[in-house]
Amino acid sequence: MCRNIRPLNNFEPPATNDEVRDAALQFVRKVSGTTKPSKANEQYFNEAVEEIAHITRHLLEHLTTSAPPKNREVEAAKARARSAARFAS
Repeated sequence: MCRNIRPLNNFEPPATNDEVRDAALQFVRKVSGTTKPSKANEQYFNEAVEEIAHITRHLLEHLTTSAPPKNREVEAAKARARSAARFAS
């Protein structure tokens, strides 16, 4: 999985539309193999991003869990600690 795509489910507050769109953009970039499409492909690239963002939002709205919502700051601190340990000299 692309490292730039972050889990979006079960956070308080819920994922924003910008976060969902950013994840969709990363997915389309990964699948298409390009960060910026050519003019010929730009329309389809952007359509794919919007469709995937819509479907992702739909999925997140319907997922259920019995786990308590995660705190964004705590999860970010854990990620920074993992990164520091991984890239420590």
